[in-house]
Amino acid sequence: MTDLTALSPLDGRYASQTQPLALVFSELGLMRARLKAEVAWLVTLSEAPGIPELAPFSAEDQAFLADVAECDEAAGRAIKAHEATTQHDVKAVEYYLRSRLAERPSLARATEFVHFALTSEDVNNVAYSLMARAGRDAVLVPALMRIEAALEALAHSEAEQPMLARTHGQAASPTTVGKEMRVFATRLARALAAIRATVLPAKMNGAVGNYNAHYAAYPDVDWPSLARSALARLGLAHNPHTTQIEPHDGLAELCHALLRANTILIDLSRDFWGYISLGYFRQKTRPGEVGSSTMPHKVNPIDFENAEGNLGLANALLDHLATKLPISRFQRDLSDSTVLRNLGSAFGYGLLAYNALGRGLGKVAPDPARLERDLADHVEVLTEAVQTVMRRYGLAGGYESLKALSRGRALTAADLDAFIATLALPEAVKADLRSLTPARYLGNAPVQARTPDDLNKEARAPT
Repeated sequence: MTDLTALSPLDGRYASQTQPLALVFSELGLMRARLKAEVAWLVTLSEAPGIPELAPFSAEDQAFLADVAECDEAAGRAIKAHEATTQHDVKAVEYYLRSRLAERPSLARATEFVHFALTSEDVNNVAYSLMARAGRDAVLVPALMRIEAALEALAHSEAEQPMLARTHGQAASPTTVGKEMRVFATRLARALAAIRATVLPAKMNGAVGNYNAHYAAYPDVDWPSLARSALARLGLAHNPHTTQIEPHDGLAELCHALLRANTILIDLSRDFWGYISLGYFRQKTRPGEVGSSTMPHKVNPIDFENAEGNLGLANALLDHLATKLPISRFQRDLSDSTVLRNLGSAFGYGLLAYNALGRGLGKVAPDPARLERDLADHVEVLTEAVQTVMRRYGLAGGYESLKALSRGRALTAADLDAFIATLALPEAVKADLRSLTPARYLGNAPVQARTPDDLNKEARAPT
């Protein structure tokens, strides 16, 4: 398979971008995570009181096992050779680990304790939690943080840049570019906090979750405590109440948290597409780049379009994972197994989108002249201010009279000045209203742009 023959664009056209996730979610990555689960269980058994047949491993033996668990490509090939006979991927991992222990006299006695009392799902659920955590913490979260940082930078640098707001696509009360970036930075920060805070539980409690085989072999061992210890060794939370499968509620929560972040970024992508279309933002060009195969002038917002498309693909997968994985008939069915193998694809489409957004945000800059011209062309947005001041001073019918003056027609500054001159308002107030321009009618938008809110600060606190 090459980048030209791969079935999925994640492994073909976009392979260079998804490589960090391939190291985590590939078949080799899954083998590595399974080996880590098996080794953690074996080492925990060796340290447990009440299992005299398995003495504690030396530091050298533990180092050897840790090295085996790293599972390079040669090890992966060896595991696949076992699978060709077993036709069972987890059993193949077990046989491979047993064969490695047999190479070392000090560990040969431990071979019968590899995969001791475990069911395949005890290994798989741990493996997928490890992979999901690695993909989240090492790849997706840093990519999302880079987008947040870009939005933060725009919020500060463009805090004072006036911009006509658009509600229902129509001219509305002005804002600033920075304040609109602050809105997205705040939303993304909260979504990121939820992603990072998601707990990924795991279990090692046997065929139906009751430690049946465990207690049959060693009735006096505290198996729930051993399971908790083995999982803690891997940095995972212990779920004490499961069927044969850990019910995947933690994975579903993570998928939903990612989906919510992605939905915010779809909103961001569409807004930038619109701002570029309006001319509010200009895109930097690169030598040799082509925007259209026939129209030489084109500079298309392809990064934001690419992001939107891949976020949609990611969310389609994340939604299915989140709604399917927690459902299993009775104590176990296998319908989750093949679905789980697409977790890396869901992460992969998200990563492509985050990279595209990063490129897009790095290429855009506001066009102050275009922004100012648009504001000047929409004097009617000041009618909100005038009618609100009229209400303060008890002048009835302000809204209705300004509606008659401005709705559905082009209002000029002279029109509005003439209207203000007729009002029974203090002269100083009328002077203030006449001096108001759309570019100065900003409320506290510049302050908001520079100030993350308290809720945002709380969401960003370390968990």
